[in-house]
Amino acid sequence: MIMKRIVVAQHERGLVLRDKQIHEILMPGIYWRWVFRTNIEVLDTRKSEISSEAILRLLDSNAEYDLQLKAQFFQVIELGETELALVYQRKALRQVLKSGTRHVFWKNTNDLEVKLVDTKTDYRVEKSLVNILARRSGIVGLLDQVYATEVGSKQLGLLWVDGELVDTLNAGLHAFWKINRSIKVEHMELRLQNLEVAGQEILTKDKVSLRVNLSANYQLTDAVQARLQLKDYQEYLYRQLQFALREAVGTRTLDALLADKEALNGEVFNAVVKQMAEVGIKVANVGVKDIILPGEMKEILNHVVATEKAAQANVILRREETAATRSLLNTAKLMEANPTLLRLKEIEALEKVVEKVDKINVYDGLNGLLRNTVKLEV
Repeated sequence: MIMKRIVVAQHERGLVLRDKQIHEILMPGIYWRWVFRTNIEVLDTRKSEISSEAILRLLDSNAEYDLQLKAQFFQVIELGETELALVYQRKALRQVLKSGTRHVFWKNTNDLEVKLVDTKTDYRVEKSLVNILARRSGIVGLLDQVYATEVGSKQLGLLWVDGELVDTLNAGLHAFWKINRSIKVEHMELRLQNLEVAGQEILTKDKVSLRVNLSANYQLTDAVQARLQLKDYQEYLYRQLQFALREAVGTRTLDALLADKEALNGEVFNAVVKQMAEVGIKVANVGVKDIILPGEMKEILNHVVATEKAAQANVILRREETAATRSLLNTAKLMEANPTLLRLKEIEALEKVVEKVDKINVYDGLNGLLRNTVKLEV
């Protein structure tokens, strides 16, 4: 028989095993033990959770000595199907233990604290833990146990548990225990949103093919109603706008459309606003952005517009010519009745002639200049 010197450090415990059963647990110190049919296993208590097979066998024993050891050295956590445990070390959360499992920890070491949580009746994470569980990384077992989400400002969260809508969530950070249940939070935008209905190929009443782009602004007034009644409320609004636009364009001629787009906007708006309000959606406004004509129709319209403008210009020109002729006629009548006015016109004409020539020979003095150089016949 041989004796063996055993050193157990301050952060260790020694298991004295005989026939694979725990015979003794050694606290920190120096020991001498016979090694005949005896094994010594030294465990590090800094690893809070124990995985030693010998200790796990001890937990299943009902022998009085084994029960004493278990009560003295070990903290055993047995979790039911709706329970979990939060493991704190030095007042910091380190681990989340799954439901339906068993865990063993050293007693009175590492400033260890284990808190049990029963999620059977309340699956919401308490407020003091939400930020820790949602924002800290490195917590063992966290992702499998917690569902966390952040609802933004001007948003509403719809909480679905096992496929059933059970509550609405205001802006902020929220967390829930996922044990034995499916949890999902759907974010609903409460701000004013825009929807584009683009590239709609539509025939007008006079059989002209157009491509129309429509824009609409809308807002959720009852997010719960919109989500419960409609599988996809945006797709539903898109279809209603599309149908209303086709109806409005199909009952108008091309000239009517181009002449009054506001009437088209109003008709589409009136067609959808009441219907969408019944499912919790407020349509704020509707506007036709573009009416796009096919290439050949553009050429025809451009030719029509150019012809109309040319005709208008011709009318204006004729009107101006008529006015000028009428003015000349009136002037002639005045000069006929007034010799002085006629003479002034002659002098005015003389002034213009003098501006155009370099040299003038005048005979008969001033009389020849005034009477013979320029003479108007009325």
